[in-house]
Amino acid sequence: MKQLASGVTLSVFLALAIGFAQAPKSGDGRFDSRVREDFFAGYAGDSARLARGMKTCEEALAANPRDAAALVWHGGGLYFQAGRAFRAGDTAKGLELNGRGLKEMNDGVALAPESLQTRIPRGAILIASARFIDDAMAKPLLETGVADYEKAMEIEKPYFGNAGVHGRGELMGGLADAYRRLGNTDKAREYLQRMAVELPNSPYEKQARRWLADLSAVGKQERFCLGCHTGAR
Repeated sequence: MKQLASGVTLSVFLALAIGFAQAPKSGDGRFDSRVREDFFAGYAGDSARLARGMKTCEEALAANPRDAAALVWHGGGLYFQAGRAFRAGDTAKGLELNGRGLKEMNDGVALAPESLQTRIPRGAILIASARFIDDAMAKPLLETGVADYEKAMEIEKPYFGNAGVHGRGELMGGLADAYRRLGNTDKAREYLQRMAVELPNSPYEKQARRWLADLSAVGKQERFCLGCHTGAR
């Protein structure tokens, strides 16, 4: 079985996606403000930071087992650890962690289906990890991730146009990429065309127009994500 996620790739993808339109401010009361930096560092390889983030989630869940955001973040951590177990050759542990992680993420979304704090983390993790597994296994992950991102777009619709260029580009780019990988080129082109129109004179317009020129030439492993280095905020 292929690994479930590349740590650095997942860290970058998740960091970009979660902060796409309303980056949390210190003291804003959102759960991700408390754990996001630990998880980003953990997904990039810092085991101590990941353990700290997991502990914060576990403390929150001990106080309130129905804390939806804590469930999704903790489930994402288990899912990431499953990938490490698979890479180490421990298939049994990998399968156990994978199952637990998916269940916790799904339970969290079920508890708060209208929340960006559940939809975005799960969607980002599933879309990112689908790149590293077989196509047959990747399809349901991509479909769930797309549903999460589409829900996020619906939630954000009243103020999406006022969000930063970087955040809008990453969300629409993630959807275009996921739809492309699912074989739905019409939807992929729809989001690429939106970026070309709605994000003029940005790196996202440039990337969107490059993909639109010949979507079939985009490599399977190529992702739309441009990264924080673009400076397009």
